[in-house]
Amino acid sequence: MVGVVTTSHDPDEVFIQLLTPDGERVDDETFAFAHDDATIAANLRHMILGRRFDTEATALQRKGQLGLWPPSLGQEAAQVGSGAAVRDLDEVFPSYREHAVALMRGVDPLDMLKTFRGTGMVDWDSRATRFHLYSFVIGTQALHATGYAMGLQRDGLVGNDDPDANGAVLVYFGDGATSQGDVNEALVFAASYQAPVVFFVQNNQWAISEPIDVQSRIPLYRRASGFGIPGLRVDGNDVLAVQAVTEWALDRARRGEGPTLIEAFTYRMGAHTTSDDPTKYRRREEEAAWRAKDPIERVRTHLLATGAIDQAWLDGVDAEAEALGVRIREGVGQLPEPRLEDFWALAYASLPPALRRQRDAYQAYEASFEDADAEGAR
Repeated sequence: MVGVVTTSHDPDEVFIQLLTPDGERVDDETFAFAHDDATIAANLRHMILGRRFDTEATALQRKGQLGLWPPSLGQEAAQVGSGAAVRDLDEVFPSYREHAVALMRGVDPLDMLKTFRGTGMVDWDSRATRFHLYSFVIGTQALHATGYAMGLQRDGLVGNDDPDANGAVLVYFGDGATSQGDVNEALVFAASYQAPVVFFVQNNQWAISEPIDVQSRIPLYRRASGFGIPGLRVDGNDVLAVQAVTEWALDRARRGEGPTLIEAFTYRMGAHTTSDDPTKYRRREEEAAWRAKDPIERVRTHLLATGAIDQAWLDGVDAEAEALGVRIREGVGQLPEPRLEDFWALAYASLPPALRRQRDAYQAYEASFEDADAEGAR
């Protein structure tokens, strides 16, 4: 059975698939999954943990513990499959929804929640994790990633005979961001300079309330040809196919053969953010059809059928996910409150006089509340 199937965007278009929604392995004429069942099981674990983190964060927002949260429900395979293709010298530039990738790169989930609780400013250690800070301005990370990739070229970290001496960049954005000028400018520069960057589009079908067929008259991966670079469409709910395609694209970039655009055809099963109500703009029948293609269920079904995992293994991962949930629930309320003086101290090594006066005025205003409380207590 050949792993190429049609999509709903255009019946004449196909995408690469190696694992069907029923959990059946299929072949593709060009791409193959070059790993064993242990790797698939590791991917399943990452998807389960990523979904649990996302579920807990969504619940915390509903309880007033977070100001906002962008759910990633349904996009776990796109994230984990691509994240599994990253190597030591690679750099990852996310948007604001790549929660599972962040966990894979070693980002502490409580550090991630500081931003959405309002107690921090995306302050995880991007140098240690090689996972850059979330980008909330739509599309800007594509330019950042392309510039970084051009830097890798100039530092001699691309096209070496030793594969371990090469690096590349993986940048994520959604279908909505493809309408932004920054993304298109990044594609122009990447193509012109043969930059070692992989543009990974998570096409989850909806840019907030706008469907993809309103944004683009052609499938997104076909836009790559206009920039003179390869474009591929992969089943974004198939973690095997996503990993195989991303590995191919990153290997190509590391060898110095230039950029690639990957469209991961997936679906946002939840809301755009917790301030959004998707029932206002999409049908329940559509959501039900995509839930039948759940990326986690197809991998679980496949591994149970092959005997690679059993219920005890699943119970162990569920226990790990539960421990993660407890840590998040207990830890989020203990996140330290920001200090007013840090707004200035962490922005400038030497504070200009005008901002020094501004800082002093704000601190005096803050202190006035403490004086009032003390007076009231007497």
